[in-house]
Amino acid sequence: MTIQGKEKESKIEAIKRQSRYLRGTIKEALQDGKPMFSEEDIQVLKFHGVYQQDDRDLRSKLVKEGKEKHYSMMIRARIPGGVLSPDQYLVFDRLASEYSEYGTLRITTRQTLQLHGILKGNLKTTIQSLNEALITTLGACGDSGRNIICCAKPGDEPFRDEMREDLLALTDRLSAKTNAYHEIWLDGEPVRLSDGETEEPLYGDSYLPRKFKVAIVPEGDNCLDVYDNDVGLVAHIEDGRVAGYTVLVGGGMGRTAVDQSTYPRLASPLCYVSRKDVVDTILDTCVAIVAIERDFGDRSNRRFARMKYLIDRRGLDWFRQEVEARLGRKLEPPRTLQWHNGHDHLGWHRERDGISCLGLFIPYGRIKDTENMQLKSVLRDLVLELRPTVRFTAQQNVILSGIPDELRPAVEERLRSAGVPLPQELSTVRQNTMACVALPTCGLALAESERALPDLLPPFERLFEELGLAGETVTIRMTGCANGCARPYNANIAFIGRASGKYDIFLGGSALGTALNERFREAVPFDRLVDAVRPVLEAFAHEREQGEDFGSYWRRVGLERFRSAGNA
Repeated sequence: MTIQGKEKESKIEAIKRQSRYLRGTIKEALQDGKPMFSEEDIQVLKFHGVYQQDDRDLRSKLVKEGKEKHYSMMIRARIPGGVLSPDQYLVFDRLASEYSEYGTLRITTRQTLQLHGILKGNLKTTIQSLNEALITTLGACGDSGRNIICCAKPGDEPFRDEMREDLLALTDRLSAKTNAYHEIWLDGEPVRLSDGETEEPLYGDSYLPRKFKVAIVPEGDNCLDVYDNDVGLVAHIEDGRVAGYTVLVGGGMGRTAVDQSTYPRLASPLCYVSRKDVVDTILDTCVAIVAIERDFGDRSNRRFARMKYLIDRRGLDWFRQEVEARLGRKLEPPRTLQWHNGHDHLGWHRERDGISCLGLFIPYGRIKDTENMQLKSVLRDLVLELRPTVRFTAQQNVILSGIPDELRPAVEERLRSAGVPLPQELSTVRQNTMACVALPTCGLALAESERALPDLLPPFERLFEELGLAGETVTIRMTGCANGCARPYNANIAFIGRASGKYDIFLGGSALGTALNERFREAVPFDRLVDAVRPVLEAFAHEREQGEDFGSYWRRVGLERFRSAGNA
């Protein structure tokens, strides 16, 4: 294994390499009585699915009182494809109630769940409980293969089972193999290795330069923004089965606001891989791609460590040749892709004869009870009684799968009684929104997101009604900083936190997830966001061509059209 640039490695690279395959001093720190971990262990903990956070709402008060920050942990599970059994979901629900200071579950854009507000003293018990339900947190964060996402829609078409089969095989190949997780959290015995063996045959002792994301989706249905991933696998369906995959490489949303040389990027088509023999084709191709990022990715500056920068620096032709050299064969050219929709699978859908699934909109991915909506409670009751498979989507929603058709009216009545609206009762604007967590728990947030977007939506809904655009699919996404956790850079309208109460506005993008947006305005106060976008929406309503969507209109007319009118 050849790791490039070790002579000038970053601080975090040194921490990873010295962690003894992700052990660090975590085991000892769990018993030291302190509410926080050391900086070194904080970095290693991410590989175990744990982020140390503090309640930023309390910071100022605690400083005035001469007290330390109120520390807690966020635990993120690894749930391949976002699929949980009823019992597994109920374990999450129970742990949120017993150990989370917030009592909530948070669905992520990678089809998994986060538990926020777990005190350090409850961390091990919580992770052990998840593992008893056959749920791991290893690899949910950190510089390795993250949770692999896949179209969550269930159905009886053979290709859906085949995609799931490939997802699980790929998850196994790209998972970290260290025994540290079992030693620390599950009281496992250390494994003795013979000479020449290694705990991490793929990742080595330094793992990857940065996080690595993989997505699988059937051609035509880009419900999870496949182009935003380091590797995107687009399944070509022939006679109801997966014939093969077009492989996309080099996607990524993250950028740094203070460094204009960082940028979001959509993945580029690399090759087509047949599914005739999964082990020798698609899995080996993905492993080769990961190994190239391992060997050539930037380990001196984490801002440029994602694979998108490696591809742009070296070129896609170089990258393709490197994959071919590792596979020992030529790659087939990628196939042309066609996309029909990018919306989530909300509402009722046939799953198989006599059985349906229900996609529910979860406001900003937060499963919680409020005075007006008992969402967490009613989901718990439905799962207890109906025993559906619970599926999370990459747009932070839930699909309840396996519901007999005759129970559909009863399910709707239970939801309405709990104050949970059905998707058809929500505006199109609301159905197409996403927000990252941001304050108070995210340490990187510069502005509100999850707590701010609910106040922004009603005036947007009124504006869309006023302009006759109420039925138009326009994606709106908000993040608390430039890192892009809610995938803002290919949204039609994005508000990206720039400072407290101020946001950069990005416009354009594509509801199909196939185009990036561009910055329209900078540092706009929250209470002026709707007014700032109004002129563009008015122009779209009056000037668009027949059948033209908002993203297509923006790309046709261009930013300069609104700059010249004094709107930017």
